[in-house]
Amino acid sequence: MSDKVLDTGKDKAAEAADATEGRRQFLVSAITVGWLSFTGAIMATFIGIVRFIFPNVLFEPPQVFFAGKPNDYAEGMVSIRWKNEHGVWIVHDGQQLYAIMAYCTHLGCTTTWQENEHKFKCPCHGSGFKISGLNFEGPAPRPLERCAIELNTEGLLIVDKSKRFLHEKGQWDDSASFVKV
Repeated sequence: MSDKVLDTGKDKAAEAADATEGRRQFLVSAITVGWLSFTGAIMATFIGIVRFIFPNVLFEPPQVFFAGKPNDYAEGMVSIRWKNEHGVWIVHDGQQLYAIMAYCTHLGCTTTWQENEHKFKCPCHGSGFKISGLNFEGPAPRPLERCAIELNTEGLLIVDKSKRFLHEKGQWDDSASFVKV
């Protein structure tokens, strides 16, 4: 019988050791998970700080650009040279040069120049604009906007898209909205 008692004591000691080992493993795994969570939170914070310091930046073309000499533009013609790069049409109506924004005043779609019909046309909703920029068909609520344009001392045209002139406010008569030719 003493063998049985001894065996039972060994079994209880082994069970106690197994239970202690199970608790120890649980504690180690809980601490590991805690540290991994803490490290993940610190890394996420660090990534957020780096994204704040180095944000995504949209590089746009400059608002002011040189558009060449006035004699580069034929009388009665619309130049499409600056449409893709700067979103501007240069118009020479025979008496003056002016720069028109190439965006429809309805929803901002890029207008196209239709030489055969002698008008600007919005491909999105069908608004039509005369060569001067006045709206005459479609849903556009107002004429196209003009940009500031001037001659510098070397005789080059300078277009400034940051300065806009609206027909409905009578600003097309402002001397900064056109260049006399």
